[in-house]
Amino acid sequence: MTALPPRFAVTPEEIDRVVAEFYAVIRTHPGLGPVFAAHVTDWPAHEEKIARFWRGAILHERSYDGNPMAVHQAAGNVRPGMFEIWLGLFDSVLRRSLAPETAAQWSALAHRIGRGLRYGLVETATLPGGVPKLV
Repeated sequence: MTALPPRFAVTPEEIDRVVAEFYAVIRTHPGLGPVFAAHVTDWPAHEEKIARFWRGAILHERSYDGNPMAVHQAAGNVRPGMFEIWLGLFDSVLRRSLAPETAAQWSALAHRIGRGLRYGLVETATLPGGVPKLV
């Protein structure tokens, strides 16, 4: 069986660097920092797991074992409106860390994944009458 080519040109080391820089930003963010801190007890292990996720999504490596939708739903404190902030911070790290074309391609993938996660959370986070609870 032929291996799939990467979605775009990025190295595993660049993925690791982006993930580490992103979580350094997240830990200091006044809104998202506490949300992550409530669930992440081992930052290096978390960063390695998320780097494996991105290597799978971009490079088609098969080292990630997880279900992002289930994790975000089970967390209980992740709201659909948080994804715009998350994506904005992620985009800023991508722009600082990578060539513009690579940053744009990764950003597009992250936004597509973010829309799926947000949609999954909207279904479970609604107000009376089915109105989405966005924050």
